[in-house]
Amino acid sequence: MSAPKPISRLVSHVILDLDGTLLNTDSVVSKVVKPFLVKNGKTWDSKKAHKLVGKTPYEAAAVVLEDYGLPYCTEEFLSIITPVFSEQWCNIKALPGATRLIKHLRSNGVPTALASNSPRSNIEAKISCHQGWKECFSTIVGGDEVEKGKPSPDIFLEAAKRMNATPSNCLVIEDSLPGVTAGKAAGMHVIAVPSIPKKTAEFSSADVVINSLLDVRPEKWGLPPFNDWIEDTLPIEPWFISGPVIKGFGRGSIVLGIPTANLPAENFSDVVSEYTSGVYFGWAGLSTRGIYKMVMSVGWNPYFGNTEKTVEPWLLHNFGEDFYGEELRLAIVGYIRPEANFPSLESLIERIQEDGRIAEKALDLPMYAKYKDSPYLRNTLQLGSTTDDSQAELNSK
Repeated sequence: MSAPKPISRLVSHVILDLDGTLLNTDSVVSKVVKPFLVKNGKTWDSKKAHKLVGKTPYEAAAVVLEDYGLPYCTEEFLSIITPVFSEQWCNIKALPGATRLIKHLRSNGVPTALASNSPRSNIEAKISCHQGWKECFSTIVGGDEVEKGKPSPDIFLEAAKRMNATPSNCLVIEDSLPGVTAGKAAGMHVIAVPSIPKKTAEFSSADVVINSLLDVRPEKWGLPPFNDWIEDTLPIEPWFISGPVIKGFGRGSIVLGIPTANLPAENFSDVVSEYTSGVYFGWAGLSTRGIYKMVMSVGWNPYFGNTEKTVEPWLLHNFGEDFYGEELRLAIVGYIRPEANFPSLESLIERIQEDGRIAEKALDLPMYAKYKDSPYLRNTLQLGSTTDDSQAELNSK
């Protein structure tokens, strides 16, 4: 995460992108496009997905046709695929921190616009699936309402015009490079939240690059701060995963002196993809041993240069022995910080130890401690699943 560049004045208005910034649209794109490619004898290549980020639907369709050599014109392809996408709009989940951010801005009277390359009708359909979202926006601008979509500044300038705002007083939050380019071309301040892993360096034109919406600090821009951080932690909607403990990269105990209980990410890749990389904490249940406090990293561990997203929980207890093969169930209840790189192994170890101290203390707070009694941690459940009964019981406390 980069430090903010000096700003000449404080902002008064916020403009948000939708797909990839507020909504996890990428998961639906692959879900829709994959079967279509299979029907046409092609195989989805996830490494090409980044080419679609920030594009208008027409531009994205043209990229898919060219990359996979499909025998359709762009208009024909869109006529086939668009209805399938429409059926999935309400399956698109909000990204971590999205609802928190837009409701915070509204409750504090900050005029906020939604500006997306998607057609206005698509935008309306997507946000209608998220209770309370639509009324949070002063105005909505779709790509079909301006002459040129991003990276042209037209969408952002139109949003500012509709809010009677001076562009230099606007703060744009974007996940794509075309969106960042558009925001800067409009003369606005820009926070980049890259939706593509390990691409931070490409967003140097943004004023700030952050890991996720959980890391937005409104007060740095003269806006009302969040007041929901407690003891250096942020409460989140709990999520639950489980799996057998497997041997990891061999660095937890050997290199760091911190034994992590690695889980097979392929068992719950869909779940993990919904959550931003970073350091979280919560409770861990071992099938034969009990329930323990834990802190965990989700992500690529930049210091070690992982090539895949991993989940590495550290149970805050001295077991004195390995427990490979045992079922481990996790209730993740809070967030500590974004994933970060470190200049040395010593600084990495120091930060991990600090994360552990923060989690250890926070989990004694009633709002977190209640999840230690979750039935999920004590019962054998399907991998990666949650139970409505568990949620209802805990949320009522």
